[in-house]
Amino acid sequence: MYQKFKTSIAYTKNLFVTGAISQSCRSVEIEICRYIPKEDHKIIVEFGMGHGNITREILNNMAPNSKLYAFEVNKSFCDHVCESITDERLVIINDGAENIKKHIQEEVHSVIASMPLSFFSKEKQVGIIQDVYDVLANDAYYTHSLYSKIPFKKFQKIFDSCYIEKIKDNIPTAYVYHCKKVQ
Repeated sequence: MYQKFKTSIAYTKNLFVTGAISQSCRSVEIEICRYIPKEDHKIIVEFGMGHGNITREILNNMAPNSKLYAFEVNKSFCDHVCESITDERLVIINDGAENIKKHIQEEVHSVIASMPLSFFSKEKQVGIIQDVYDVLANDAYYTHSLYSKIPFKKFQKIFDSCYIEKIKDNIPTAYVYHCKKVQ
């Protein structure tokens, strides 16, 4: 309970970075990890690591020899996760999603995001979504948790298949976008 309170304070202080006032609920954690590949030697990317609740869920769902690259712009959040999660599969990158191609030259098998996309310029939003599409393997998913249905058309313009799951028990209500690259 105390840790959740501390996390809520940290999120509120960094509202324009996190886009949230608290961590995602368990239902969002489960839904956002729905399409994480279970096979060996997969590369998974996370945008917006925060305090690591979704990071833990990703690690719990991926193979022992896969790799997770977690991007986070807030240095104190990176430090917190570095101290609280010890897993050799996790690589923490203190940088923004717009720099995915700078840090990852391998084919990516899943991207999980919970960053506040609507806080970015339209150009930056489209750039990130396009870059994700470019680095994803065929039949791989980009999954993004947001508090609005507005960005859906942006996802549909780039990805081959998209749908939304509404998570009512999150406060506020969350929308998890599942966007698939099919080629």
